[in-house]
Amino acid sequence: MMQFSAVVLMLLLTLKLLRQRGKRKEDHVATLARRWMMVGTSVLAVHFFLQLHYGLRPIGITQSVMLNLTMLIPASYIFAIAVLLLQRRGKLSRMEWLTGPVTWATVMALLGVAIITDGQSLLSDTAERRQAETAGAVLYMLMQGYYTWQLTANLIAMRRALHDYYDRDTDGMLNWMQKSIAGLVLLALMVPLAIFGSGPWLLVIAFAIYYFIFDLVDSFCYYLNSAAPAQLQEAERHADETEHERKVSATSHPSPLPSEVDEVIAAWTARGGYRQCGLLQPIAAASIGIPKYQLKEWLHLQGLKYSEWIATLRVEEAKRVMTEHPEWSNDAIAQHCGFADRTVLQRTFKKTAGMTPQKYVRQIYHK
Repeated sequence: MMQFSAVVLMLLLTLKLLRQRGKRKEDHVATLARRWMMVGTSVLAVHFFLQLHYGLRPIGITQSVMLNLTMLIPASYIFAIAVLLLQRRGKLSRMEWLTGPVTWATVMALLGVAIITDGQSLLSDTAERRQAETAGAVLYMLMQGYYTWQLTANLIAMRRALHDYYDRDTDGMLNWMQKSIAGLVLLALMVPLAIFGSGPWLLVIAFAIYYFIFDLVDSFCYYLNSAAPAQLQEAERHADETEHERKVSATSHPSPLPSEVDEVIAAWTARGGYRQCGLLQPIAAASIGIPKYQLKEWLHLQGLKYSEWIATLRVEEAKRVMTEHPEWSNDAIAQHCGFADRTVLQRTFKKTAGMTPQKYVRQIYHK
């Protein structure tokens, strides 16, 4: 029943990815990533069907492990590549493309040598094959560790680009990717247990793997349907432009002194320039009167991200307004301070000040 349920789930996820094509206009990178994800779910569907059809698990653990290593290594590789394609906009290194196939080919070679060496039939259980399968599981975990490292580094860079461009908290935009990376780590740990293990507890591991794959595909589709990919591209393009601007400026003319930058930023802050809603970093830099790269460097010296800096300024202004105008509603405060709405005000205020606006007001008037 577990294997039958897995076959049905993988087929449904493949159909979901196929139907995704007509829901939103995709660029070539999103299409490529979606196709890779479809291949991954299709490979798993074939894997679980073969397990079910030939009854390899009841025959013995070793016989099942051979198929698991043959199919799960490419499936995990394909899922990692699908997410990497989104992260890197299709620009993957040769090592990223080849690590998975090389790992799979090495494991297949180990299994092939073991089969030839022991001289037994294909479904025999021998010491040589168990040794080859153990080595294959170790190689699988090393491969998954490498892709997890690459995915995590890319995720950090993507979040940095968002924080340096938008004036709001954008962490939620990539939370699914963080969950997916964590899922890949768990997959690397649980799959060896699942393919070598037996007993009732195997059911728990199997359902955990099924849930991770379902959540990965579902979140992947939701992300492609949202405005997040376009917003991320805009932030990354801004990061590239800012870096280019910095390099050009370094060779063409000297930058203003740090004290001058401090003065113009302080003057801009004093006149409430941060209270404009939807204040992107290049708009703020233009309003201050300095190049984008200088604002970025100034924030770096302060140990701040752009979104955190703007949030702090707006929350401090909200505190002032709450103190001087207790009759103002949260909607009025949000509009005055530059928050998109009262919900954003409440969420940002709690994250920055450690309490809700209501609790802050109660503290003021109960002192």
